[in-house]
Amino acid sequence: MIHTRHHIATQPNAARRTLTRWIAAGIAVAALMGHDAANAQTPIVIQFSHVVTPDTAKGKAALRFKELAESRTSGKVRVEIYPNSQLYKDREELDALRLGAVQMIAPSLSKLSGLGGGDFEVFDLPFLFKDRSAFRAAVDGPVGASLLKKLEPHGVKGLAYWDNGFKVFSANRPLQSVADFKALKVRVQASRVLVTQMKALGAQVSVSPLANVYEALRSGQLDGQENTPTNIETQRLHDVQRHLTVSNHGYLAYAVLVNKPFWDKLPPDIRIALEGALQDASVFENSIASSENSKALDRIKSSGKLTVHTATPQELNQWRAALLPVYKEAQGWISVETLRSLNALDGPPL
Repeated sequence: MIHTRHHIATQPNAARRTLTRWIAAGIAVAALMGHDAANAQTPIVIQFSHVVTPDTAKGKAALRFKELAESRTSGKVRVEIYPNSQLYKDREELDALRLGAVQMIAPSLSKLSGLGGGDFEVFDLPFLFKDRSAFRAAVDGPVGASLLKKLEPHGVKGLAYWDNGFKVFSANRPLQSVADFKALKVRVQASRVLVTQMKALGAQVSVSPLANVYEALRSGQLDGQENTPTNIETQRLHDVQRHLTVSNHGYLAYAVLVNKPFWDKLPPDIRIALEGALQDASVFENSIASSENSKALDRIKSSGKLTVHTATPQELNQWRAALLPVYKEAQGWISVETLRSLNALDGPPL
């Protein structure tokens, strides 16, 4: 213990705080795991961490899960929601889950490639899904199930896929032709597909947590970014950008994950109740995600803070042609079987 305290004291402040949280939360989880589950006096605590605000579809669904889980277990479970990177940023939350520092997270699918393999990045391919139904067909079928199964050897269990929606681009100059991206510093999530996408468009790539994007845009460290309208509005990114292009060039979605040892240790009746609560929360989330984005885009337009351009079919065809090489390069880490199952071997139709 003395050695551990000394080690923490020598860390930079941010790292020291993170490590301290992980150790403290890990001790709490260890105590829970050893606790007699039949003791109804002490509720089972589920800490649910995510990186977006409570007024997004994911944030609202997390709160819905909390309400349903606590009600259906008659208070035997308490769900604590930590939104908007209050506990962990993008790159930290998966490690925190595996260590047992939190019990539940809902990261974007891009973040899972380091754990479940490069096939998770198939969802980042540009213009892969023509609409939400095409995405749901992929994740609700054999591909989605097999990908979640790959996480289990690493102590993580996938329970559901949650929608967000199609991404748009924002920047400090209009983005209409491929040439408009040249030399722009654009933020993307940590995904080889997304990095390759931006390079194909001629942009400079920055990979950074969502929590850091507003300040980077405000200070000029970044010129632009891609995200869904709800995330742009709730993170106030439209306050520090001058132009937005409705491109719908990629789909953003999440996987709801739990710490597998924690989940497996739960009493069967509790686990069944939580599965039902999550199923209903998932139906709710997936039913509101599209409308939440539509309303957010309308509010962004009404704010007058930036110019909104809807990409024309001709412009999008130019983008598709420029991004076709991304599909070929991605075959270096996405399996042919997964690409074939999603009809993605040759890229999207022009």
